[in-house]
Amino acid sequence: MEKKPKLVGLYALTDRVLTPYEGGKILKLIEKVLKGGARLIQLRDKNTPDEKLYPVALELKELCQAYGALFIVNDRVELAKKVSADGVHLGKEDLPLERIKEVFSGGLVGISCYADLARAKKAEELSANYVAFGSFFPSPTKPTAPLAPLELLSEAKKVLSLPVCAIGGITLERAEEVLKRGADLIAVISDLWNSDDPEKRAKEYTELFKKYEKL
Repeated sequence: MEKKPKLVGLYALTDRVLTPYEGGKILKLIEKVLKGGARLIQLRDKNTPDEKLYPVALELKELCQAYGALFIVNDRVELAKKVSADGVHLGKEDLPLERIKEVFSGGLVGISCYADLARAKKAEELSANYVAFGSFFPSPTKPTAPLAPLELLSEAKKVLSLPVCAIGGITLERAEEVLKRGADLIAVISDLWNSDDPEKRAKEYTELFKKYEKL
């Protein structure tokens, strides 16, 4: 059986505007960050119908496979199943925690926990594979999201045994703030795709993970 990568490192999230589907631009951009060392890729699109996303998801899955990275689909469990994604990521508006493994048995399940440590503990009890906390900084993608304290990461690492992901407004300059508090994964959108060189920026994140002996 193929060994899956560890849940650690740069977690690149797509964005309908910053990683456009038109002209296959999304594939070119994703390949750049995969070359730079991204370990997980998440297809995040709240509005496009599943049938239109299906070919994009399939190509992204194959691209991730080629680079030994994990392909995660945000929210859309049925789409994730259809393309045999490595995992799904669910928020509080999605399915109840009690159903997380029932709906995607055999695959990875990540859970958004915002600033709620109790939700993270519950997710761990129900066999989630990782939890995400944030936003830790003001985020251009979710400008109205309430901010989580950085100390939450340190607390989470004390009481949880599953990998912890930091998300929300993270830039290369801010990444050390979450790594020194124990984050295993850093989810990034704007700082990658607004960069003049996404591959170089991904490499810089990868070097930071190595500095903190995560990779």
